[in-house]
Amino acid sequence: MTLNAQAKTKPMKLFKNALIYDGTGRDAFKGDILIENDRIIKVEECITPKEGWEIIELDGLSVSPGFIDAHSHNDWFAIKNNPQKYFEPFICQGITSFVTGNCGLSAVGFESQSRHIDKVGGGLFSYNDTTGIYPTVAEFFSAIDSNTPCNIAVLAGHCTARTSVAGYENRPLTDYEHKKMLGIMENAIKDGACGLSLGLMYEPGIYADITELKDVARLCEKYDRPMTVHPRACSAVSMTYPLLGRAHLLRALDELVEIASGTRMKLHYSHAIFVGRRSFRCKDELIAILHGLKDKGVKIGFDIYSELLGVSVITVVLPAWYQALSPAKKRHWFNKLKLSILIRATIILLGFGWDDIQIAYIGPGYEEYEGKSVAQIAKEMGKSCLDAYLDLCEMSDFKGRVNMGPYSTPEIISELSKEDNCLYMTDAWVEDHGIQNPAIYDCFPKFLKLSLCGTGDTMPNTIRKMTGAVAERFSLKDRGKIQPGYFADLTVFDENKLRDGHPDQEKSFGIEKVYINGMKVLDNDVLETEAIKHSGRAMRS
Repeated sequence: MTLNAQAKTKPMKLFKNALIYDGTGRDAFKGDILIENDRIIKVEECITPKEGWEIIELDGLSVSPGFIDAHSHNDWFAIKNNPQKYFEPFICQGITSFVTGNCGLSAVGFESQSRHIDKVGGGLFSYNDTTGIYPTVAEFFSAIDSNTPCNIAVLAGHCTARTSVAGYENRPLTDYEHKKMLGIMENAIKDGACGLSLGLMYEPGIYADITELKDVARLCEKYDRPMTVHPRACSAVSMTYPLLGRAHLLRALDELVEIASGTRMKLHYSHAIFVGRRSFRCKDELIAILHGLKDKGVKIGFDIYSELLGVSVITVVLPAWYQALSPAKKRHWFNKLKLSILIRATIILLGFGWDDIQIAYIGPGYEEYEGKSVAQIAKEMGKSCLDAYLDLCEMSDFKGRVNMGPYSTPEIISELSKEDNCLYMTDAWVEDHGIQNPAIYDCFPKFLKLSLCGTGDTMPNTIRKMTGAVAERFSLKDRGKIQPGYFADLTVFDENKLRDGHPDQEKSFGIEKVYINGMKVLDNDVLETEAIKHSGRAMRS
């Protein structure tokens, strides 16, 4: 019997006496929700049950559309041979859907015969233990549809497409390579990608010039799809620009202003963060620039997480010129001296040092370094912090993982969360080894707690920013609202438990039940392990 045939035998489900947040931003209301198979068919104040219906009593509980993570990399995990464990903590915090392929590093959107497929993923992700390699969006969606726990939309990554045609070479593309790259990305949109993504802090995105990026932007404007951007810098000082002068994260924003100038494109600024304590002062101007773009007709948006730290590749603090050197030249005394001077100046100017970089994972046999800062490891090694850091990079083949902070403050998160064009996300994934990103556990419940405690946006707006607004931004049809005809993705929560909950315990809080496409996948902290094998769908835009 097929999955569809099995679904037709299931009884109607009636959710009674819920406080309903419908994902539009309007005030919550008491009512009932009737679903049949994978769709919502009625939302009314009182629906009279009929014989054979399954009744889910929600008196005292609230229900919203299933949360949509607006910035994710779980396309890489949806194609795992056994993807369940990579999605379970997200389901426990109420997330039912993901916008994936961010930061230019999508698992799809490359030439199948490319010599550089091993470089796709930017050192963060790989095709290890997957059901296959899927160059096109169409192939990817066919592989995951009803074969993965959560709903997946995908952005086509610029880094992925550029790697496909030219590897990591630090040079302008030839005309042939440029056209080929754009063709790959355009075909991805035609196949149902929800937009394109740039990762200008990762190879080979760091090597793209403004002309190349404007052509990517024109594709997005042509198809009215968002272009999400991991900017070249997220801090006041970085290795991307000369140290003196305008704050680097603002220079990176200036580049986006130039790219979007004269367009009405959907431009989306990824993870509005401020790496290093001296970067916090840039917050007001960042908001002003985003508002200015909106005033000029650019459909600007941005996303945030409710965390003070983030995860990145171990090479994130290395300048592009250094990363492009051969192994021998990396260790040459002059290049090391130049690097040392730049990093020391950066630490002073940034308010961010070696004790703020925590090693999350280096590789098998190096577990002793996990959870320790670079400064602590350097002391144990009896070396300078720079030498210890370069040793750690080499131990990991320059592919290690770090947790870094501070990226924000509670006050900044509170302020940004109230901006109308802000969406909520985790930017997190489950790792097989090492220290996990805390956002996998309770990032969305923390946004709800902020709202209920009066330091975040209103509850209707908070729910909208994690449901309906995300669906609208990324053209996710029939998702993100509790309305007849929409897919039955539902998250049930207890507002008292959210308000009184204790975050950062490596578990979720306040989430009572989760349904994905009408299938119950979570009930009172118990995961329906069989259901989540097939509950997720491909979300084509």
